[in-house]
Amino acid sequence: MIEWVWPWMLLLAPLPVLARWLIAPVEHQQAALTVPNVASFRYDGVGRAGAEQRRLPWRTLLLWLIWLALLLAMARPQWTGEPVTLPTSGRDLMLAVDISGSMGTEDLLLGGQLVNRLTVVKNVVGEFIEAREGDRVGLILFGTNAYLQAPLTFDLETVHRLLTEAPVGIAGGKTAIGDAIGLAVKRLRQRPQGDRVLILLTDGANNVGEVAPVKAAELAAQDGIRIYTVGVGADEMRLPSLLGVFGSRVVNPSAELDEDTLTEIADITGGRYFRAQNTAKLVEIYDIIDSLEPIEQEAETYRPIAVLYYWPMGAAWVLFLILIIFDWRGLGGD
Repeated sequence: MIEWVWPWMLLLAPLPVLARWLIAPVEHQQAALTVPNVASFRYDGVGRAGAEQRRLPWRTLLLWLIWLALLLAMARPQWTGEPVTLPTSGRDLMLAVDISGSMGTEDLLLGGQLVNRLTVVKNVVGEFIEAREGDRVGLILFGTNAYLQAPLTFDLETVHRLLTEAPVGIAGGKTAIGDAIGLAVKRLRQRPQGDRVLILLTDGANNVGEVAPVKAAELAAQDGIRIYTVGVGADEMRLPSLLGVFGSRVVNPSAELDEDTLTEIADITGGRYFRAQNTAKLVEIYDIIDSLEPIEQEAETYRPIAVLYYWPMGAAWVLFLILIIFDWRGLGGD
């Protein structure tokens, strides 16, 4: 339905009439005019006066329409739609994803091809985000530094896009797990207790930052924030031998993964630690996290509003241009 933000502006409609009635016309005293041919002068004067009288109704009508259109615009009409209910589960999920240089290690398979860890994470976590209808989801990317890429929001498409566009190493080559947890705690503590979850994914160990991971986990526990940690990366990787001629050698590309600290972080906050050695395991882990029971919460509603003031404003401009054209071409009385 149409509503008016400032309906009292319509009370100004009779203002031109009041102004004309209250302000008396100014009388000018002029000297008598002597002309050689009175008949000719009278004819021209009557002709011009008649033309003005014929033009007056059109001009008056256009001026009134312009005035009323301006008043309608100043009254700020807007169309208010029916209430829309946002689906809410009561769950606030903050995703912290490691994008340090080691996430570029190519030791995981996706679609039968060997790709780097971040590519697999983008694919699996992206699908996880898309299925979060009713949840608020936020995104933190961390390397040497931790950055809030997306605050908690229902706009899952934007969160997914921001994750997909993140390149390896953009946040630095090291791993600041503690800072990532601290940033997540700062954002999640503003939400109601009991429905706050942080899912932290990394392939390494904390080796930089201002806050120790365990200390950050203790702060999270004090605020009732549950942390699920995920360690990603294969246990074995076959590489060419050092000399390049005697076959290959097997190495552990996840040797730097600090599983003990990740397990302790999860235990302190009442969460769980998961180990993803391959793509299938990572998918399974996020399916398990998805099974968390949401906390009931009142649904949020809003009413969409579309402003309409530009319609009467545009009409006023059109009428004003018509008035100018009439005056210019002398068509007001035709």
